[in-house]
Amino acid sequence: MPFADLPDVRIFHTVDGPADDPSSGPPGRLPVLLVHGWGSDSHEWVRHIPALAARRRVIAPDLRGHGASGVPRRGNTPRAMAGDLALLLERSAMDRVAAVGHSMGGQVIGHLATERPDLVSALVTVDPAYGFGPELADSFPVLADRLAGPRGTATALAFDAWGSTPATPSWVRTWHTRRLLATPPHVLAEAFTAMFTDPGAIGPREEAETHLRRRAQATLSFRVDPAMAEWERPLLTAPGSAVVCWPGSGHRLHEERPEEFVLVCTRWLDELEAR
Repeated sequence: MPFADLPDVRIFHTVDGPADDPSSGPPGRLPVLLVHGWGSDSHEWVRHIPALAARRRVIAPDLRGHGASGVPRRGNTPRAMAGDLALLLERSAMDRVAAVGHSMGGQVIGHLATERPDLVSALVTVDPAYGFGPELADSFPVLADRLAGPRGTATALAFDAWGSTPATPSWVRTWHTRRLLATPPHVLAEAFTAMFTDPGAIGPREEAETHLRRRAQATLSFRVDPAMAEWERPLLTAPGSAVVCWPGSGHRLHEERPEEFVLVCTRWLDELEAR
């Protein structure tokens, strides 16, 4: 069934890949969990699922408050979303997965990996929403207030514009504009605050460094900013970890370059599994 009824929210998800049994798949190949970003949904992975599912089980959920999943009045935070995914993996009979997360999804799978290391063998983070220095982090409280105000959706759209470059296809910008418009404003505001301004938020650099030092799993991190790539590289200490930087790409680099993204991911996973 594409819906899982968890204790306080209904989660939409799809499972694709070899065989009909969600727990099965080629021996030695990790299933892949695909986690979308802020104000988006699992449809951002439609250009990746077929290629990944040709060789692995692939589970792609809509996070709480997003897409076709339920919309709680409160609790729309990356940590709560990670808790949902832990329950979803258990119910789907997925043993250990390679968790792939874009932007806020990078925070979500980071929490999942540190809180439930029994469920996550490897991570692929796609321009993850953590590690921001004070030049950006100092503006987050103002943005959080505006997102919680009467023009919250307009603020979200203006904030989201930074993620595009001249190389970003117009369809990507249009698609994500429509997804942001469809996301309840209170979800956008609560998730943003939990990522960047609440106590324990891992978006700012100092807290992100503490978070990454707790991570025991190998990580492949995609970045578009060379400075962010250089900051993150020494913090990913698990054997097999790597940082890939694609300057000139937009924040949604996996959607701009889907074939290359899948190729890099699958080669890295194959090498990791061969160790």
